[in-house]
Formats: sequence, structure tokens, C-alpha cells
Amino acid sequence: MPLTVHQTISIYMIKVGAITNSSVLQIGSTGSIQSQSDIYNTGGYTEPAPTAEVIQEAVPLVPLAP
Repeated sequence: MPLTVHQTISIYMIKVGAITNSSVLQIGSTGSIQSQSDIYNTGGYTEPAPTAEVIQEAVPLVPLAP
């Protein structure tokens, strides 16, 4: 079923707290959203990075419930 949507959107202010790699910010309508994930080796690395070492035990600033 073909559907044509005509809309006018006026945004005077928009505040976005956070956008992560898997977030979608949508304004208006869409027929479909296709995910895309690309990985690039921009540094030209040929081997994995060394394993990270623990410098000191981290203590949370806010006590966590058990």
C-alpha cells in the first residue's frame, strides 16, 4: 500500500543528552531504518593490542546495592 506523507517540522530547540554507536535520532517519519556497522583500521595495526594491566582497585564513588 503506497503511502505519501507530507509534513513540516519546526524545531526551535533540541537537547540531546547522549548518542551512542547504536542510537537512532529520528525527527519525522521513515519507511525503514537499516543498520550499518563499519570497522576501519585507520592506524594500520597488524596485531592485537597488549592486554591492559590493573593499576589499582577501583572503588565506586556511590555505594552499589548487593
